[in-house]
Amino acid sequence: MDTIEIRYIFKFSDGRREQIDLRLDPHTLDVVNRSPENPPEWVGIDYCRCPHCADAGLVTPYCPVALSLVDVVKRFGNVTSHEPVDLQVVSAGRTISQHTVAQKAISSLLGLLISTSGCPFTDFFKPMARFHLPLSSEEETVFRASGMYLLAQYFRKREGQSEDRELRGLARIYDDLHRLNVSIARRLRHATKEDSSLNAMTVLDIFTHTFQCVIEEELAELRQPFAPYFSGSYQKLLDDL
Repeated sequence: MDTIEIRYIFKFSDGRREQIDLRLDPHTLDVVNRSPENPPEWVGIDYCRCPHCADAGLVTPYCPVALSLVDVVKRFGNVTSHEPVDLQVVSAGRTISQHTVAQKAISSLLGLLISTSGCPFTDFFKPMARFHLPLSSEEETVFRASGMYLLAQYFRKREGQSEDRELRGLARIYDDLHRLNVSIARRLRHATKEDSSLNAMTVLDIFTHTFQCVIEEELAELRQPFAPYFSGSYQKLLDDL
């Protein structure tokens, strides 16, 4: 199977243009050939290390998440958060475009890079990276994250493993991700001159930090389109199987 290719194109009002081409391994969903030569000091594993990282048994000289962000920090180090940008995200058979601000556009890219970095705490989001939806809203993210998690439980059951239908594990995954985001933000404060990458990280973390507070409310609002599944006709369909 060929690599999965996703292209981010940033066009600024002064004519500047940045293009970032990502290639994902179709099996592992790790980013292919993105490791920088001579990584900067802030990428070291013990530099603002996540509090829960040591318990994961990760043995590497560099933080995989920080390593995945080096190119972004280099390219956008002089870009301010609210600088207007036209963003295009091109993947197989689809182009998504939006006029937005730098921090929001970069935040979408960071989400993809972090989930495919190889960090054991972000590996859980690889299915979402496989079906990447740039610039997604909070409602879309709740739908995709909860759907991804419940599909994972389906696969676990088929493998004879326990399943979690109450989303308790998903809440823990997001809690760990929030702690990771805080530590990465500390690294970025030392890595960039302007605030676009740092604020992009903050934008990315807003939903992560409030996940446990909003998940019940968001899922309740998403219930209505599923009304046909509570109908007598669906029950009859099941009874006829």
